Amino acid sequence: MIVGLGNPGKKYERTRHNAGFMVVDELSFRFQTPWKSTKFNGMISTPIINGEKVMLVKPLTFMNASGECVRPLMDYYNVEIEDLVVVYDDLDLPIGKIRLRQKGSAGGHNGMRSLIAHLKTQSFDRIRVGIDRPEHGEIIHYVLGDFSKVEQPEMIAAIKKKCGCD
Repeated sequence: MIVGLGNPGKKYERTRHNAGFMVVDELSFRFQTPWKSTKFNGMISTPIINGEKVMLVKPLTFMNASGECVRPLMDYYNVEIEDLVVVYDDLDLPIGKIRLRQKGSAGGHNGMRSLIAHLKTQSFDRIRVGIDRPEHGEIIHYVLGDFSKVEQPEMIAAIKKKCGCD
């Protein structure tokens, strides 16, 4: 199960906070698998990657309640914590940089805080996608803002490259 974190709706589609959604959208596009609604307030896409069925997930609960979708999906499909990977935005990495971690705290990220609370563990794999930190201004406005005209193609190219789609 690969969960991309983000916020649903057109308003948030290309915001920095939706880097996780952008990654799973790219994978779904690459493997030509459609998105389907679930009864757990999320969307799933199930491509076959390297001969193995993978569940891509986009929680539709908004970022701060991501765990409310992910935990019931994991329970329903009997997904073990070792088979979970979460993809989310990270202010402390430059645009498009990727960092893998196997465990850790939420680090101030409310989507991760929700997942940790619902999963009752910090020990799960995560992929942090860099969105950079603003030079000034409030963080909330920055993460909920769109990528700049310079950042947008850079971010898209990085995601395509990391997903093997370049």
